[in-house]
Amino acid sequence: MKTVLVPLFEGFEEIEAITIIDVLRRGNIEVVTASLSEQIVMGAHAIAIIADKLLDEVDASQFDAIVLAGGAGTFRLREDHRIASILKTQASANKLVAAICAAPTVLSNAGLLRGKQATSFPAVKEQLEVGEYLEVPVVVDGNVVTSRGAGTAMAFALKLVEILQGEAIANKLAKDMIV
Repeated sequence: MKTVLVPLFEGFEEIEAITIIDVLRRGNIEVVTASLSEQIVMGAHAIAIIADKLLDEVDASQFDAIVLAGGAGTFRLREDHRIASILKTQASANKLVAAICAAPTVLSNAGLLRGKQATSFPAVKEQLEVGEYLEVPVVVDGNVVTSRGAGTAMAFALKLVEILQGEAIANKLAKDMIV
């Protein structure tokens, strides 16, 4: 079974995180949520989520993908040295790294978007060091996947299912969910 790590942080965008977690699990992917600090994590819109684990309790190298939700608290991911280290290790092993909304800034700060095509929430576009910025819902460039925001969360999550489980499973899932 494919495995995905979704780090959670205070101020994460709930629609993005929950859509990623839910759709990937529906796609028969094991998703582990890991909080940067506390087990209960408050989202940007005051919705609390109980993380499966704390980040220090997981071996990130055991995951097929690391997926970052965005949100007002994304700066917490950018400032956490553990996240940058995990992302760099994942990318150097040619494993999937993905981010939506403001979270592509975390990938950029880790040097993972240099020379790549990417997208993000429009307000953080200037913070990205990319090869080419695209204004489309989801961008895949090698092992890096980026997306724009809450409104593109479903397309982003389905693209991750497609990459990890295949197009047939992603298409069936989209049909079953009436996407």
